[in-house]
Amino acid sequence: MRVFVTGGTGLIGSAVVAELLDHGHTVLALTRSDASAQAIEKAGAEPLRGALADLDTLRAGAARADGVIHLAFANDFSSPDALAKSVAEESAALAALGEELVGSGRPFVTCSGTPHVPGRASTEADPLMTEGPVGGRGRAVSSVLGLASRGVRSSAVRLPRTVHNQGSGGFAGLLTGIARRTGVSGYPGDGTQRWPAVHALDAAVLFRLALEHAEAGTAWHAVADEGDQVRDIAAVIGRRLNLPVEPVPAETFGPLGQIFASDQPSSSAHTRQALGWEPKHPSLLEDLENIEP
Repeated sequence: MRVFVTGGTGLIGSAVVAELLDHGHTVLALTRSDASAQAIEKAGAEPLRGALADLDTLRAGAARADGVIHLAFANDFSSPDALAKSVAEESAALAALGEELVGSGRPFVTCSGTPHVPGRASTEADPLMTEGPVGGRGRAVSSVLGLASRGVRSSAVRLPRTVHNQGSGGFAGLLTGIARRTGVSGYPGDGTQRWPAVHALDAAVLFRLALEHAEAGTAWHAVADEGDQVRDIAAVIGRRLNLPVEPVPAETFGPLGQIFASDQPSSSAHTRQALGWEPKHPSLLEDLENIEP
């Protein structure tokens, strides 16, 4: 299958591109820079120059492919306005890709976060969050799944709060970066809130399985660790960086503070049973041991 991939040079995307190529697919990947294009070519894929905001380029990439995997996101969490802009950009991109695929029967795999369900681990049957700082992403992904009624084999891989590889990535990576800047490995609240996690290489396998096998309109959970307590995550970060580990105000984490402070474990039992997905790579707490002091 020829697959058009957005975000193919990121932490998750580079793993997805490698996973696809290793299993006999060919890849056309959106690239914003010469360096990204060179990285894609080195990996064995074909670059398509353009940015997520270039809707005509996105449509052209989808038209040339047998399937699409969307991973690109600006990841600008510096302010509420910046985050809103990133969400709006992605929403427009998803709409453009979806319209190009209508009536084709081709697979369209997008991504979102796992939902937050008070009092228990979320499951694949739970709806996405459509309010709050990233509620727009939930609404956009729900629209993609709705394309199942319009001849698109759409599916969504829901990613946990941390997708990691070699000690970096996701919410845990943001904690590490803040710890380096502030001199404290901090966590909001009492630190007992739980964050789910997955290794990037395991997540990549699930994206491939969804592309190949997922039925239209379905959601899947790329969750290996159902939920590590944030204070345990901060403790490993503090030990690796030789920094004190302390509770800090949620405001320390900017527009994500509210999300960081919530308990949000997640299950992947249905995904494992239905698609035969089985994570094999190190857990988050094990992988954080790779943080460079």
